[in-house]
Amino acid sequence: MAYGMDQRHLPTPSLDSAIDWVAEHLGDLFQHESDRPLARPDAPPSAVDQQPIRGGQEAADQALALTSLTGYARFRNEVLPVNRRGATRLSPYIRHGLLTLERVWQSCADASEQDRVSFRQELLWQEYSRHFYARMGTATGDAMRYRLPDQAVGASDGWPEGMACVDQAVAELQETGWLTNQQRMWLASHWSVRLGWDWRRGEDLFFAQLLDGSRAANRIGWQWTAGALTGKPYGFSQWQVKKRAPQLCRTCAWESACPIEQWPDDRDAIVRDDVDPRLRQDFDLGHTMGPTATQMVDAREPKAVWITAESLGDDDPAMSAHPDLPVHFMWDVPLLRRLRLSPNRARFLAECLADLSGRRELHVWRGDPNAQWLNEPVATTFAPVPGWRGRAGVLDITRVHPWPWLTQPHAGPIQSFTAWRKKIRGRGSQP
Repeated sequence: MAYGMDQRHLPTPSLDSAIDWVAEHLGDLFQHESDRPLARPDAPPSAVDQQPIRGGQEAADQALALTSLTGYARFRNEVLPVNRRGATRLSPYIRHGLLTLERVWQSCADASEQDRVSFRQELLWQEYSRHFYARMGTATGDAMRYRLPDQAVGASDGWPEGMACVDQAVAELQETGWLTNQQRMWLASHWSVRLGWDWRRGEDLFFAQLLDGSRAANRIGWQWTAGALTGKPYGFSQWQVKKRAPQLCRTCAWESACPIEQWPDDRDAIVRDDVDPRLRQDFDLGHTMGPTATQMVDAREPKAVWITAESLGDDDPAMSAHPDLPVHFMWDVPLLRRLRLSPNRARFLAECLADLSGRRELHVWRGDPNAQWLNEPVATTFAPVPGWRGRAGVLDITRVHPWPWLTQPHAGPIQSFTAWRKKIRGRGSQP
């Protein structure tokens, strides 16, 4: 098999040695403990006793089977103590295609109506963010409805110190690679609304650390918090901490003089910007959606399957359609050098590959996926992210399988979740 000068065929990782495998073969591409941009020598432990979220289809299937939605609507926003949290921690598996949104949607059919509606609302938010990103691509960084005031990154280029609510959330993020939605909003609001720092830098820090980090959901969340989607920023203040994690206030050095006791001061005006016309209408829906059925590029039979980090699960359409073919995955060196993702993210992805190798012949590569690296016809699954087409363009693709949307993208408005939901078919009004 021929491959480019800078491309390397790596040994397959194992579940028991994923961390060591990453260090040996990819250690120059990911953050080290000493250079994490969120790290502080005096950062407190999170005091959250939870097992790490393991990567792989087996772990995803087990997590879904053990998920109970009883009380989800009431407790999904709780932070501490952990035993009051209603959040499911399924998001890393959804992010990387180990659990499709359709499968998770169907899994909650027997939950109470209140819990089912609340949970499915969150799944629709995930789908909305994917539709948004698929249509807007890299423009999601600035093509919003409202223009934010000029912002600057803080001098420390990291999280402020001293408040128990912020310190605990940052420590948990670094230790586990996961946060509740409430903690994410607290940190994003404190960064962008109260401190006035550039939301893009904060979003980058989240993306590097979160196991479920995606430009789709991550950017939507940060911009919603900062007010770029609605014109109304989300304010973070002490009463939210007292309601969702009261013990943090009781142990905080600032308890009697809390710097966030009051609602944030009114910020500079957020004004309506010149709206990107694509927010109102999709002028190339086929490009956004990808193929709606398997695309037969030519009559040749594929010799292998190419997968990406968007779709690592057994339900990947290309892998499902070709169960006996070897599978290839490429670690994108130029991209990873730029992103500098956390060791947690590297470990999770390596575990996903290790788990897959127990069921499929798997070939793991390190190199530049934009340079030729496979000289055989392959099948693959369309991915609704900006870089997919460029990477697909250098491969000899003979079959393209459709992305497993929860609901098909439409050509109507997407400038808000409400506007998008009015136009979706089949899911928007179901409890």
